[in-house]
Amino acid sequence: TKSTNNTIKMTNGLRVLGTTGPKKAAKAAATTGKSARYYPADDVPKNKHSRSKKQNAPKVRASFTPGTVCILLSGRFRGKRVVCLKALDSGLLLVTGPYKINGVPLRRVNQAYVIGTSTKVDVSGVDVSSITDAYFARAAAKSADGEEGFFANDAAKPAVVSDQRKADQKKVDAAVLKAVEATPLLKNYLGSNFTLGKHDRPHKMAF
Repeated sequence: TKSTNNTIKMTNGLRVLGTTGPKKAAKAAATTGKSARYYPADDVPKNKHSRSKKQNAPKVRASFTPGTVCILLSGRFRGKRVVCLKALDSGLLLVTGPYKINGVPLRRVNQAYVIGTSTKVDVSGVDVSSITDAYFARAAAKSADGEEGFFANDAAKPAVVSDQRKADQKKVDAAVLKAVEATPLLKNYLGSNFTLGKHDRPHKMAF
């Protein structure tokens, strides 16, 4: 006689011949709460959880459109008023001072730390199509080999701005400044810092 994995179970009062296996036994044990009578010799492979899901594009608030004058709330330029040029694929905002007015260069800012105002600047003549998130990627620093080279690099090195960044800054600011100077008092508005007094109520302000 041959030994088989066939079992007889009752279904609606009828005796039904069924086949058991590692997966069915584990499923039956989970539903009945009893331990399975069949244990496989080898571990049953399970599908691993995959984290490679496609991330949706980050949402950008409707108040941030190209040309919107924004107020920075965090970072070394907090309190500065800047001009929003566009929203990048990462969800960050590309802004500029312009640099000649308030010293803010082309940079990315998190929209969570930015206030959008109702003031607009015509930036239709500004070409920033070549500036993406990869544009701001840092170059890999070359570290010196050996123990002497390791301790010699303790001093902080000043940031070096490439000639390409300087050329792009001048090109973008030239077009933005042309639009800023066409609006009365806008240059002074961008050059002033945003501050709050003792009795100011930000939740009642209209930006």
